[in-house]
Amino acid sequence: MVAEGRHGSPHDVLGAHPDDGHVVVRALRPLAASVTVVADGVRTPMTHVTDGVWEAVLDVTDVPDYRLETTYDDGSPQLADDPYRFWPTLGETDLHLINEGRHEELWRVLGAHVRHYDGDPEEIVGTSFAVWAPKALGVRVKGDFTGWDGRLHPMRQLGTSGVWELFVPGVRGGATYKYEILGADERWRDKADPMASATQVPPETASRVFESTYDWDDAAWLEKRDARSAVRSPMSVYEVHLGSWRRRPDGSTYSYAELGGMLADYCTAMGFTHVELMPVMEHPFGGSWGYQVTSYYAPTSRFGDPDGFRALVDTLHQRDIGVILDWVPGHFPKDEFALARFDGGPLYEHPDPRRGDQPDWGTHVFDFGRNEVRNFLVANALYWVEEFHADGIRVDAVASMLYLDYSREDGEWLPNQYGGREHLEAMALLQETNAVVYRHHPGIVTVAEESTSWPGVTRPTSEGGLGFGFKWNMGWMHDSLQYIERESVHRPWHAGEITFSMAYAYSENYVLPISHDEVVHGKGSLLRKMPGDRWKQLANLRAYLAFMWSHPGKQLLFMGSEFAQESEWAESRELDWWLLEHSEHASVQRLVRDLNVVYTEHPALWSADQDHDGFTWLDGDAGDNLLAFVRRPDPDHSAAGPLVCVVNFGDAPVHDYRVGLPSAGDWAELINTDQHAYAGSGVVNGTVTGTGDAWQGQPDSAVLTVPPLGMVWLAPEPATSSGGTSARHRA
Repeated sequence: MVAEGRHGSPHDVLGAHPDDGHVVVRALRPLAASVTVVADGVRTPMTHVTDGVWEAVLDVTDVPDYRLETTYDDGSPQLADDPYRFWPTLGETDLHLINEGRHEELWRVLGAHVRHYDGDPEEIVGTSFAVWAPKALGVRVKGDFTGWDGRLHPMRQLGTSGVWELFVPGVRGGATYKYEILGADERWRDKADPMASATQVPPETASRVFESTYDWDDAAWLEKRDARSAVRSPMSVYEVHLGSWRRRPDGSTYSYAELGGMLADYCTAMGFTHVELMPVMEHPFGGSWGYQVTSYYAPTSRFGDPDGFRALVDTLHQRDIGVILDWVPGHFPKDEFALARFDGGPLYEHPDPRRGDQPDWGTHVFDFGRNEVRNFLVANALYWVEEFHADGIRVDAVASMLYLDYSREDGEWLPNQYGGREHLEAMALLQETNAVVYRHHPGIVTVAEESTSWPGVTRPTSEGGLGFGFKWNMGWMHDSLQYIERESVHRPWHAGEITFSMAYAYSENYVLPISHDEVVHGKGSLLRKMPGDRWKQLANLRAYLAFMWSHPGKQLLFMGSEFAQESEWAESRELDWWLLEHSEHASVQRLVRDLNVVYTEHPALWSADQDHDGFTWLDGDAGDNLLAFVRRPDPDHSAAGPLVCVVNFGDAPVHDYRVGLPSAGDWAELINTDQHAYAGSGVVNGTVTGTGDAWQGQPDSAVLTVPPLGMVWLAPEPATSSGGTSARHRA
């Protein structure tokens, strides 16, 4: 059975065993011509017993420190250590926690780990392999260190845990490997390691042993991050697909380290506080954009090794830019080399296709109720925060996880134990993930892409909520885009599309997303959604972005939209950076930079996003295409003062518009999207002065001209000004 790879405990047969005053050594060398035991300078030839099993009897009473010398017909002798003389690398506590689904640092015990042991006369270096495959009849590890012959290294099963383990001396970082798994159907399958920390470059599918040597230099950032409240801090997020943000002139991709430096420079210049990276977890098909993950614990090797990704994050942190990672726990692809039917049958996926298959994407759905599967996912979220210092996790497609009937017709789904459509196990998984990650790192953020009205997405788990820090406001995105795509003459009859978001703005902690999903699959770029001629398209875009930045909630903008990308996004090529040679595109980029700068400088725009007192309508009807409102900071930032925001979604200027002011005095335009510097028509106000007339529920008011398809942000000027820092001066 050992030679066939079907023995659950090959160490009981192989290796060295005391026997009646002697020591018997057995080795598995199927193709060897001869095998010799070398111990304390004594060479003892081994005898072939059967099916590649060799045996020798040593005339000693205690097991010595020995090596095996193997000779093959076509080569010279090879001296190597014996994997079957080493103790297991997992303890009983590890196994108990794994089966309970409570091993929060699962990646430290499963997968491949280079280990260094004291030896005489020299250090012993090798790699421990451990994999969960409870229904397997046998598991073997093979790789470039075995000539991809799996027969050499059968693994042992550790009790009833379902974990198989083997320490292989001499295997170091860089080695490639897979597991051979014998299923109950008597079929051997080659599988990549679910816990691998590195992989080959796709389309190659092997896992890779990796030993990190990275030395972090972001302690100051982490300390600052953990000391602040994300909800009451500025957050302007730049969403990035690493493979298509920038490319070399020959079309090849940059490395993680190169991208980190360029991203840090760009985001610093543009004023973004965070980047959100579309999935960096390894995936076989680039056209999935990373959303069909096969190696949840490995950064994609397309741009370098895991330490390269660490360098990218570290570089951004040193420039005070946070890093949010997209995470996909809802489904996984059916590729045979990966998680699907891992040990011969459903393991990571739910066994019933009514819960285990995702019809929209042709993928499997995790079995969220199984302890070990839940553990795999919870630990994975923590892994990216612990090992790669991620500042946030954005969970993809949460609605597909929460509803058992998501994209399913009657008869195609199973109700929960109470007869409902809510996926209770998925809900519990999300709650546990958020609770665990926030307990370890209270300064990070978790964000849900949840497209329905599921209650309490950002409510604490202690109060029955899902426990996320933020939720994408898909309603705002859908409604506001639908509104802005209309010709201005039609907008007065659809005013609710641009104002309705304030009816529920405080129900959750929201992020306002204009993400990659809005600029692909025939939807066109953000610029191309805008109606009218060229000038109106650009003006609409500028006004829309300024409205987005001034609306309660954090904001996220997909790459390219900040300079009015013309074509819709394609993952196979870089953005059209050449457009910045044209002034109108450079002007939109300049506006986004100034929006970010003014946004971060003025707590009124971010410190009270969740407070009713932080927002007041002045003119919220939009029946004449005009909206006006006040943004106020929270009490801790009251000295910063309020902002008054007025937007005109009509294509003609509005003269002599009286707007209410929270206080008397002079109010300066911090932002006016119609400035010549932004390729506007130049309808600006500069400074306006309160007339002493109460208006719109405010104690004072001023008269101004609101530019066509434009937005104005006003802030009170100090009694004595030395020039100010308004956007009109920057531009």
